[in-house]
Amino acid sequence: MKAIAITRPGGPEVLQMVERPDPVAGIGECLIAVEAYGINRPDVLQRKGAYPAPAGASDLPGLEVAGRIVAGDADALAAAGLGVGDAVCALVAGGGYAELCVAPIGQCLPVPTGWTMAEAASLPETCFTVWSNVFGRAALQPGESLLIHGGSSGIGVTAIQMAKALGSRVLVTVGSAAKAEACLKLGADVAINYREQDFVAEVKRSTDGRGVDVILDMVAGSYVERGVQCLADDGRMVIIAVQGGVDARFDAGAVLRRRLTVSGSTLRPRSLAFKAGVARALRERVWPLLASRVIAPVIYRELPASEAAQAHALMESGEHIGKIVLSW
Repeated sequence: MKAIAITRPGGPEVLQMVERPDPVAGIGECLIAVEAYGINRPDVLQRKGAYPAPAGASDLPGLEVAGRIVAGDADALAAAGLGVGDAVCALVAGGGYAELCVAPIGQCLPVPTGWTMAEAASLPETCFTVWSNVFGRAALQPGESLLIHGGSSGIGVTAIQMAKALGSRVLVTVGSAAKAEACLKLGADVAINYREQDFVAEVKRSTDGRGVDVILDMVAGSYVERGVQCLADDGRMVIIAVQGGVDARFDAGAVLRRRLTVSGSTLRPRSLAFKAGVARALRERVWPLLASRVIAPVIYRELPASEAAQAHALMESGEHIGKIVLSW
């Protein structure tokens, strides 16, 4: 098969087309003929040598794919209501940048009705991440408010739509007026340009001084202290990336007095059982919203599979709104 490999740690240019032996599906797995794959921030970190693949995972980058099942564990496929020839999208721990990819059957979901393979490839990493953190770990409830840092990112545009569809008020921080406008069109109630506005003050103003119930933080660093200031009593902050650095200071006394929760998680090393549970919840709660396009794809650019280096450079530029997807 053809694949895009990281030839050495470095810039986007280290991503090169190679030939690899076709992978073989094992027990509880299926083999997918990949038609499209999504680009995610962890792929960039892996390329730089800062986020190695977990033990037992493919060394090829790529955490989400869409395509058709060509082989696999027949009993496990049948139990999941899937079969050879079915169009699926899947969350994987690696190996997505290839013509063929092995995926745990429990992490495969049907391509939503009417969606293209490129659109479906934009779903797994963001949907699994948002559901497990915003609705699982932080337990966002209808009627509560959510602040998303990085509202125009792939994670952000998914979180906006999912939270709005399930009954919450959404605030976002973004870095430009164009990104603010895009988030508002997707349903965000408040968009704060952090380059021009103090987001703590704007959150307080937009919530009549109360603060928000949940924060999805992809920045960390100094944002943790400011996030504590943005939270309402009994508020919950979930950190899912550390683009602003790992060092953070905050008022622990405020956390105690106001019963705040500051937590974090990464999805890639979680167990197969955990991810399968997320997939079941998504199929029940979110997939009907995708089929009806209450939640719609936000594809910033679709590129040929061979242009992974260009896709990584585009992601690192920060200009994108939504997902970057590559198709074979």
